[in-house]
This record gives sequence, C-alpha cells and structure tokens, in this order.
Amino acid sequence: MKWTICIKNTGFEASLETRKLYTVEDDLKAQAHGMIRVVDESGEGYLYPAQMFGPIALQNTLESQLLAA
Repeated sequence: MKWTICIKNTGFEASLETRKLYTVEDDLKAQAHGMIRVVDESGEGYLYPAQMFGPIALQNTLESQLLAA
C-alpha cells in the first residue's frame, strides 16, 4: 500500500487536513495530469493536485498498526 502526507490544503480545507496521512490509489491517468488519488475516511478515492502531498514510506509494523486502527 502507498501512503502520502498532506503538506498543503489550500482550496480544499474542508476535505484535507495538513500533516495527515492518507492512502493512495494507483491512477496512472491522474498521475499523467499531475494529480494524485487519495482515500479519505469514507474509503472513497478523490483526485487532488499531487504537489499538495509528499510520499511516505512506512515500516511494515507501523503500516500494519495503522491499517488495524
């Protein structure tokens, strides 16, 4: 699973929280347009500008704990 952290939420303050981790769905078409598909609390994936996020690599144990939470 891929993870990202929101580093900027300008224009999307109601939808995104800065410094919050989100899971990422692979979407090559979105990536080609500079977008990223992140999954919110509802389990739905939404497109946002990729520059609003930074990739995160998690250790397996931490990832397991986050997924179980």
